[in-house]
Amino acid sequence: MIKAEDLTRRYGDLVAVDTASFQIEHGEIVGLLGHNGAGKTTIMKMITGFIEPTAGKLTVDGLDICEDRSRIQKKIGYLPENCPLYPDMTVTDYLIYAASLKGLEGTEANSSIAQAIHRTKLTDVAAQRINTLSRGYRQRLGVAQAILGSPRIYILDEPTNGLDPSQILEMRALIKELAQKATVVVSTHILQEVEATCHRVIIVRGGKVALDSTMENLDQSNRLEVVLGQGENDEGGEDAIRELLEEVDGVEGASVVEHQADDGRVTCSVALKPDRERDSVAAAIAAKVVEKGLKLYALKPKVRDLEVIFGEISRGVGQDE
Repeated sequence: MIKAEDLTRRYGDLVAVDTASFQIEHGEIVGLLGHNGAGKTTIMKMITGFIEPTAGKLTVDGLDICEDRSRIQKKIGYLPENCPLYPDMTVTDYLIYAASLKGLEGTEANSSIAQAIHRTKLTDVAAQRINTLSRGYRQRLGVAQAILGSPRIYILDEPTNGLDPSQILEMRALIKELAQKATVVVSTHILQEVEATCHRVIIVRGGKVALDSTMENLDQSNRLEVVLGQGENDEGGEDAIRELLEEVDGVEGASVVEHQADDGRVTCSVALKPDRERDSVAAAIAAKVVEKGLKLYALKPKVRDLEVIFGEISRGVGQDE
């Protein structure tokens, strides 16, 4: 549905997006994450045709953005971070205007507007002027204009911005509903929103794609956390424990994370070789620890949630570090 190959955008000497490559399939909900200035807004503007790539190739639904921009834009519903609204218009008048810009007329326009108002819970304020609306209602109006005409692709920049907790839950449900028939790209600073709604996450750092992963695979680390204690006659200390773990077949390396002085427990992070199955290496570690007469308190995969991974990437730490 959306395919970027070495996508690049420069502003003079500034490289806002640097050879980014990714592919988003129909029906996916993809979270686009990155700090301010990372390049995610520039990527969205290129997908929606507001700006052209400096280099690389971008296709949307099989169409090249540089050659078929108008056809692509007809397939997209776009919510920019600061959606332009006309304060003197009523909610309904604004949606009528937005529908006309999308080429919707007559019965089709009326039906689409009514559906958008219903889906974004704007019925009670449909006759009000926009300048009387709260921030949350204005945000919902921005989403309403994006879904007019039921496009095949939605690009939503901070869709829950300004919403209260109950409205956020409603927006999450709407995004999942939209994805039943369309592709949804969501940009947000709220990691919980990605975890709650998205199938995949793309993290951008310094204009480059630093991570592209399904949510399901994020916590599948190639590391184990081992918590053990020394035996009565063991005087080897941390170095001996680390060396013991590194003797196990399938272990790439081990490091001591914490040593509790009160009870002698040692917490280690164990990196596995890429071609080794995690459970079999874990079993070998357990056998080795028991064989050496050490106490085994815990042995489990090292889980890294999105917040941890995002923090590591922001600091420039490799995923296997």
